[in-house]
Amino acid sequence: MAENENQSVVKKKLKGVGGVINEFKTFISRGNVLDMAVGVIVGGAFTSIVNSLVDDILMPFIGMILAGINFRSLGVTIPWGNRPYINIGNFLQAIITFILTAMCVFFIVKFMNVFHKKEEPKKEPEKEEPKPSNEELLLMEIRDLLKEKQ
Repeated sequence: MAENENQSVVKKKLKGVGGVINEFKTFISRGNVLDMAVGVIVGGAFTSIVNSLVDDILMPFIGMILAGINFRSLGVTIPWGNRPYINIGNFLQAIITFILTAMCVFFIVKFMNVFHKKEEPKKEPEKEEPKPSNEELLLMEIRDLLKEKQ
């Protein structure tokens, strides 16, 4: 008996694994997941462009305006322990990179929404039901009279 129960438990677990695999196949084959994967890849490439813009163009320009400060070497050494160095400049560059990336994504989404804007269907004024013609009125009268005779 115990052997049969163990076999049935194993079969149920294998069916559960097969169900999970089928769910995973369905999930992967949806267009949304593929779109998301493309977005992540393009986003990674876009982030490297923004990083280069900030590190190589903006930060040297800002450093020049602020009396020649080199942001890569901007930091503080703590005088105790093993004298750790806190690199404030890299942190500032990361913040600027984040803000520029967020702004670019915001404007891209805003731009794309212009094209995907759905036109709302125009509401037509409600029309009154047309009045029945003389022929229709006559036919309705005949129908009613026939109903009364029955």
